[in-house]
Amino acid sequence: MKEKTETSREEIFREYPVAKALRVMVVPSIISQLIVLIYNMADTFYVGQAHNPYMTAATALILPVFNISLCLAGLAGIGGGALISRLLGQGKEREARSVSMFCLYLAVGISAIFSVGMGVFMDPILNLLGAGENTYVYARQYALCVIVFGGIPTVLSNVLANLVRSVGRSREAGMGIILGGLLNIALDPLFMFVLMPQGQEVLGAGIATALSNGIACLFFIVVLIRMGKGSVLTFLPQAGLPSRESIAAVFAVGVPSAVATFLFDLDYVIIDKLMVAYEDLALAAVGVVLKVERFPLNVGIGICQGMLPLVAYNYGAGNHKRMTDISRLARKLGLVIAAASILLYEVFAGQFVRIFLSDPQALSMAASFLRIRVLATPLMFLSFFTVYQFQAFGKGRISLLLGVVRWLGFNIPMLFLLNSLFGMYGIVWSQVTADTLTVLMSFYVLRRFGPRKEQMGG
Repeated sequence: MKEKTETSREEIFREYPVAKALRVMVVPSIISQLIVLIYNMADTFYVGQAHNPYMTAATALILPVFNISLCLAGLAGIGGGALISRLLGQGKEREARSVSMFCLYLAVGISAIFSVGMGVFMDPILNLLGAGENTYVYARQYALCVIVFGGIPTVLSNVLANLVRSVGRSREAGMGIILGGLLNIALDPLFMFVLMPQGQEVLGAGIATALSNGIACLFFIVVLIRMGKGSVLTFLPQAGLPSRESIAAVFAVGVPSAVATFLFDLDYVIIDKLMVAYEDLALAAVGVVLKVERFPLNVGIGICQGMLPLVAYNYGAGNHKRMTDISRLARKLGLVIAAASILLYEVFAGQFVRIFLSDPQALSMAASFLRIRVLATPLMFLSFFTVYQFQAFGKGRISLLLGVVRWLGFNIPMLFLLNSLFGMYGIVWSQVTADTLTVLMSFYVLRRFGPRKEQMGG
């Protein structure tokens, strides 16, 4: 017998027209993704106002490690969120409640371990990342704030955003992320140029980021409290542990998500390491480009995040037609945005990078890098889109296969190969080359292993 679920969730997942349902879920996700990117870039922008390229390079070095902490959020947030949506589609609200409790405590545990590990092994990690004489002190300051002290609230707020979205509350999920981003944008100049002395701008940026993420985390906790004791989402241990099957399902999707995100950031670390061999200004230039190029990519991720609960719910409910219609419309939307971004960046690359860089040589390199890297935008979207679909289906092994082959089979080897053949610009061209192969593989895997109508019984 189907358990009772919230009316608003039923309407969005089952009754809204496909375009309206996708809009309700996707728009807040896109806005929150853009705000996340903007507040990440705000640190780079404000640090750039200190007119010290080594400060800019230091924040670029820490970005991949910060993103690795977010991959931990994917383990509990993506794995748990996808499962909760599928369970609701099957009418298993009580089990979904147990899964939410398990995922929230899992998030706190793994983020605490990561933060402590970063604090204990700070020096060797910074050396591994390529921090040099000019960037070491700044990188250490930033890492202490955003990872060691700010790690738990950062991970937990992102997990809560995914779980809140999984029950159809995309608006609240977006509001929490947006709140943290806007606070970061406002607090950066206050801490960097007013409260902290000259030369400590990076430390000020790190404090502002950690504080903003902490407040966002508190917002989500308030959202959970206001949802009431009967909500699917809960911290209360009384919800009980989920079944072994559900715990396995969380990790079956969550671990591949975390691994794929880790490999994505490892790719960025390797780019930084390879660029260090040329000059610090090249590192500063590529650090800016790796942020600017993420505008269309984050829009695409927002589309995927909004799509995932809708696809997962209807997959669980056995509604193949609605699931397929949602996927097709989301894919078309992402490709249109990717095409528009190529045109925009090809024309205005110089203007975009000038926001963050003032050194003429670094600015020239960054504009050139951006015009090349943006060509991979539609390919990157399609690659992420396919992975999100398999996460929604609960097929973690296939999403893991796609992620591992993409990064370890194509992207990272291509970085070393093209660097050895063409030098600095070979590194920049590697994304387009590797993701062309990734998309071809993804289409084959989706056709071969994607769900069929007859398999879903409808």
